[in-house]
Amino acid sequence: MRLNKALEDKLMDVRLRDKLIADGKISKAQVEQYIKSLKDCSETMTYTDKVKKDSKKDQE
Repeated sequence: MRLNKALEDKLMDVRLRDKLIADGKISKAQVEQYIKSLKDCSETMTYTDKVKKDSKKDQE
């Protein structure tokens, strides 16, 4: 069962999704259905302060 979920997640991976739609391997409707099926985790998210190395150089 985990393999099936992993393959489904791979099909919906942002890096592959547009190519798969263009190739006709998945439809936009399938993508929208998948996105709607995802649970909302916004209540458990955490924020971090990430500073890019380049931005420190710019401030000097």
